[in-house]
Amino acid sequence: MFRRPLLAALGALALAAPASLRAQGGGEINLYSARHYDTDRALYEEFTKETGIRVRVIEGQADQLIERIRNEGANSPADVFLTVDAARLARAAQAKILAPHGSATVDERVPAGLRDPDGLWFAVSQRARLIMYDREKGVPEGLARYEDLADPRFKGMICARSGAHPYNTSLAAALLAADGAGQAEAWARGVVANFARPPQGGDRDQFRAIPSGQCGLAIANSYYLGLTGRSDKPEDQALFKRIGVIFPNQGAGDRGTHVNISGAGLTANAPNKANAIRFLEFMTTHRAQEMFALGNMEFPVVAGAPLHPILAAMGTFRAEPINAAGNLDRTPEALQILQRAGWN
Repeated sequence: MFRRPLLAALGALALAAPASLRAQGGGEINLYSARHYDTDRALYEEFTKETGIRVRVIEGQADQLIERIRNEGANSPADVFLTVDAARLARAAQAKILAPHGSATVDERVPAGLRDPDGLWFAVSQRARLIMYDREKGVPEGLARYEDLADPRFKGMICARSGAHPYNTSLAAALLAADGAGQAEAWARGVVANFARPPQGGDRDQFRAIPSGQCGLAIANSYYLGLTGRSDKPEDQALFKRIGVIFPNQGAGDRGTHVNISGAGLTANAPNKANAIRFLEFMTTHRAQEMFALGNMEFPVVAGAPLHPILAAMGTFRAEPINAAGNLDRTPEALQILQRAGWN
């Protein structure tokens, strides 16, 4: 996370907001957020600066906030719910704490694959689940899809964090949807057979183990590698230059690279509905999208929004469409598949 000097720099680097957002405003919104980044505060400050609408932030864990809003019922002060992870957005929708935002602006800017079909939520940023390798050894032959990770040619090469982590259960749920239960289980068993070591640590620990030769391949999110590349530590810079990335499943007719998202939705009993919709629309402006990218090394969801040079250097990719409700429904089975395979 980043301190106030950087927040000021992010504000200075942001693009000019549309004239409609520079109109005089007032009042407030209550944002219930499961994102805990200092850089998000810069975005809220920009919104207040442009509209006059204050953002009151209530932070907590996603499931706790969902339950809080549900328990508050019609008297809830919550206007907007913001969280990381598509399955949690689906959980909020199932808990009936969200309402359609009804914004043509949001629907025009955010691709359909990154929006709830009923308008209950939409993505504001995305992180790609990548396969990483050692540039000094070159791109591994025959590795272009997540499914390829189960190939015996990669035996003893793969490092990954616990299968119980949402990043991996979400990926497994996506493969379950794409390939069916039998193939998903065979895939999980094949990946486990190819592990270089038992799952341990976080995403950064996976690609950090590549230069030492402990791992030949790592499964990790783009967000973590981007933050490593943005570090001013020489050892992090050297590591970033050493790590190559593969955006899986990019072939013609293939489904695209698995992404997880941060997303937002209008609450069902929002007391400041008009202001909340203005906030949701602001999050889809190039200004806000650039701040997500610069501040937290996330990919934007709006076409043409600026990318951090480090993210741009990773390359372009086509994302797998988000099926949040489906992933939520499949997560228990996906976790059981990973556990049976020994991906603990």
